[in-house]
Amino acid sequence: MAITAASQTSEFGGFIRPERAAAIFDEAARASVVQRLGRQIPLGASGVEIPIVTGKMSAGWVSEAGQKPASKGGLGLLTMAPKKLASIAVVSAEVVRANPGGYIDQLRGQIAEAFAIAFDYAALHDLGPDGTGTGPFTTYLDQTTKSVEIGTGTTIHNDFTAALGLLVADGKKLNGFALNDTMEPLILDAVDGNDRPIYIDTPLAETTSAARPGRLLGRPSFMGEGVATPTGTSVIGYAGDWSKVAWGNVGGITYDVSTQATVTINGALTSLWEHNLVAIRAEAEYGFICGDVASFVKLTNAA
Repeated sequence: MAITAASQTSEFGGFIRPERAAAIFDEAARASVVQRLGRQIPLGASGVEIPIVTGKMSAGWVSEAGQKPASKGGLGLLTMAPKKLASIAVVSAEVVRANPGGYIDQLRGQIAEAFAIAFDYAALHDLGPDGTGTGPFTTYLDQTTKSVEIGTGTTIHNDFTAALGLLVADGKKLNGFALNDTMEPLILDAVDGNDRPIYIDTPLAETTSAARPGRLLGRPSFMGEGVATPTGTSVIGYAGDWSKVAWGNVGGITYDVSTQATVTINGALTSLWEHNLVAIRAEAEYGFICGDVASFVKLTNAA
């Protein structure tokens, strides 16, 4: 949320130590549904070019002494460019000293969650961190034209099977699901034709992850916030081939602390030094690319 006033000791306390920066990034990776399902690749400050197959070799039967067919494979390049994500927290110097209630320890998790949700909004919907505006990535999953309305089939199982059918008919694969947590009551008691549950929760796999793991139709799934569109449309999940998705980061999350800078608080520039405040700034550079948006189906629920 936007800053309207600096945090004070009457609210919380603590401090981020340097050795915790890497752990913040790891937590963000666990919380992001897209990062859990997609493939992470090394990303440099100037970006990276990813080869994709544009044509495959073919073979043919030939008669004795007959001419052998010739064919050609093809490769293309997709460029992943890093985009910066940042957040600033402002607290009073008294909060830093007193650390009431371990506030900064809570802030650490909130930064990770905010980064994860912002990443998913951009990678899935081309939205800004608050669910408005546009994201920084050139490709995103909402560019797919395939969709299935959950609740239109005879059963929920039929709806997910319809999503699988759309992919198979187009020569695509289904190897995972990204689900918004609002889908949980829709699928927990859903069964197939043999009365077997179609979704199995696996909370013991990683109890600290905000992106909860499970299995849907025998495929991996992750459920969390930031998957559904916040306003306007009704997308609540995705089914598809997550090998077509890649993401990366440049150096993890970095941060710095300042007592001398000016920060916008409640719409006005405020001197930290003059008001005895401390600003903690966290930054990370992420890249995301989808090599084939047609390999995904949007799961919607207008209700």
